Amino acid sequence: MKRDAANPTFSIVIATKNREALLADTLEALSAQEWPRNRFDILVGDNGSTDGTRAVVQAAARKSGAPRIVYRHVATPGKSHAVNTLLKNVAADLIALTDDDVLPEPDWLRALALSFEQTGADFLAGRILPRWEAEPPSWLSSALYGVLAIPDNGTRRLQMGPNSPDLAGRDIMPIGANMALRASVVRAIGGLRHDLGKLSGTLRTGEDHEFFLRMIKAGYRGYYEPSAVVRHFVPRERLERSYFRRWLYQNGQDTARVESTHAASAQRLLGVPRYLWRRAASDAVSMMKAGLSGDTRGRFAASTRLIWFGGYVRDSWGA
Repeated sequence: MKRDAANPTFSIVIATKNREALLADTLEALSAQEWPRNRFDILVGDNGSTDGTRAVVQAAARKSGAPRIVYRHVATPGKSHAVNTLLKNVAADLIALTDDDVLPEPDWLRALALSFEQTGADFLAGRILPRWEAEPPSWLSSALYGVLAIPDNGTRRLQMGPNSPDLAGRDIMPIGANMALRASVVRAIGGLRHDLGKLSGTLRTGEDHEFFLRMIKAGYRGYYEPSAVVRHFVPRERLERSYFRRWLYQNGQDTARVESTHAASAQRLLGVPRYLWRRAASDAVSMMKAGLSGDTRGRFAASTRLIWFGGYVRDSWGA
């Protein structure tokens, strides 16, 4: 694909395993993008599927008017391995990452391209809205939507990172369901860490967080772009209290591991940042107050934050 500053090229990167039906819908939505067909391709990394994933990708590639769609088998287990294998083969100006259970809006690539042009950003996080398989339970508050990879950060463009002039932008982090970056960023700092990526049968996470911190540390600038919208499928089985407890405990461990290699200047008590002890104390009080008032959403949200803290402490202490 030839370089054209007004119409940059995209490589869309997707890792997948045994989700042929969902992947077929994702590829259909991507093939319908309102962007010139010769200005983007779709790279699919199959991380050991045993279903009809290969046939689904091949069928999508054969459809009339489809963009270039490339299938790549990646035998080494782990989403990060699949993504990194694809990143090595990117020839486009920009990389857009999404998941195999996501439906991007038709103007997704156009919104990303416009935001890169207007902001001069090195990386972007788009807006993620849910596609519920079942009605959300009454105990689930929007404060926990990040666990389901559907963090809706609103309708206003924001600069991300600790130096953001807007407080809201400091809490936004790009995740693989809707993230874009310049290919030059990957060439400069590398891909995702393998020890933090998801493995089949586990809830291990953290690769997106660590990659974001690496970009910030290297001096790259990022923005949250609300006009670049995708809709992320939320399966029924994830709407269980046990899923949130297990996910947050593991995420606490992963965050401690990430921060051990991206040391912050925060003062520590017993090996844990002091502000986290204060936050845990506040969460304990909030949980008790919510329990007394009958606020089931608030009580569960506070209890899971304490579970996250427990995971952080355990990894910090090397338990």
